[in-house]
Amino acid sequence: MTLTRREFLVTAGAAAAATRAQPGRRASALLVIADDQGLDLGCYGNRAISTPHLDAFAASAVRFTHGFATVSSCSSSRSVLYTGLFNHTSGQYGLAHDIHNQSTLEDVQSLPRLLKDAGFATGVVGKLHVKPPEVYPFDYHVEGREIAGNRDVAAMARKAGEFLAANKSVPFLLVVGFSDPHRNQAGFANTRDYAEVPKHAYDPAAVRVPGHLPDWPEVRRDLADYYESVTRLDHGVGMILRELEASGRAGETVVVYVSDNGIPFPGAKTTLYDAGIHLPLIVRAPERGRAGATTNALASWIDVTPTILDWTGVAGPTRYALPGRSLLPALDDPRGWDEVYASHTFHEITMYYPMRAVRTRRYKYILNLAHPLRYPQASDILDSPSWKAIAARQPKKMGEIDAASYFQRPAEELYDIEHDPNEAHNLAGDPAASAVLTELREKVSAFRRRTKDPWLLGRAERSH
Repeated sequence: MTLTRREFLVTAGAAAAATRAQPGRRASALLVIADDQGLDLGCYGNRAISTPHLDAFAASAVRFTHGFATVSSCSSSRSVLYTGLFNHTSGQYGLAHDIHNQSTLEDVQSLPRLLKDAGFATGVVGKLHVKPPEVYPFDYHVEGREIAGNRDVAAMARKAGEFLAANKSVPFLLVVGFSDPHRNQAGFANTRDYAEVPKHAYDPAAVRVPGHLPDWPEVRRDLADYYESVTRLDHGVGMILRELEASGRAGETVVVYVSDNGIPFPGAKTTLYDAGIHLPLIVRAPERGRAGATTNALASWIDVTPTILDWTGVAGPTRYALPGRSLLPALDDPRGWDEVYASHTFHEITMYYPMRAVRTRRYKYILNLAHPLRYPQASDILDSPSWKAIAARQPKKMGEIDAASYFQRPAEELYDIEHDPNEAHNLAGDPAASAVLTELREKVSAFRRRTKDPWLLGRAERSH
């Protein structure tokens, strides 16, 4: 029998009802989301960039060395963080704003809905970037001009402080969504000064060029601007954490720091390569984990909602089971955290390119469901100095990546991450890798069946 999506959700929810967490604990949660930041932090080994506040936060928390977004696109990724569902299940297939107009399905029970119904105060300072509001019913939301398009990090911290002060007697969920280091029409919004935030410009000669980009002057200048935006973000995180401490609520609050997707450069954002989805994840849960510890558990953004539900003691959705699990046990023990899955469909409405993937400790397998199509580029990348230099020179390689195969991809990709971290050598056609290919292909197929991927019904589905 084939279930409809709604029947699947109801059936899965009934099966999971007996094991859902029960209300009891009244702890709070702070979720801090960077916008298009890769692993560019001092605590993640990039010594060319200054991120003292995030480094200090990592020293007080547990840093995940293998944290993965499920999709490298802003709205889709944020919907995963807020719902605990893959975007092909929740319906948030692409960007929510403007003409792109993608929305989460109305029967989804989001994290803010679950906590709000349990008596929590819910707030967003900065970028939310999902819809409809009926699915994401935050009580308090400040964004836009009042906080300089989510770039005035000091003003954002003050607004966060106001939310905390107004909700002293109730548990809370507070989301802080920075727009740094996302690109805009003026690059990375570094052309103006921001009160209370020191300006930190970078020497292009000193930046670290990732393996998916060519080491050219234009790219280095572009990266230097990106670094400056990351450092502004870092100051904002420090200010937010000071507001939490001043509120007296830090001892009861789990703090989760993530980025929604990889850097806004070719080869990263909108891809399922590690440059697009292997991102910062730092978790501080009082009395859980060892301060300054690292864990190599393969953790997914699909696990963030279950983590916050676990911490707060609020029951999960009644209509369906969540595919993820709480990260709290992984703060102490990474055993059993050995694979993550990814699912991309759109970014902008013109960027249809459905992909599904699995990442293990050693390998990455990507299924390109619409592989006859040329791989599309996001408009902010097309407007970037890095892309314009690539378009002008038309190199055969972008860093270590073959340009032709990047734009016209095969049906399947398989990479040995241990020996090929930049995912430059596709092993899908190598007879020596056939056993691994078969194993990971079946994992992705089972993942798609398990999560009721609508694209299983489409003509893009391949038979093997």
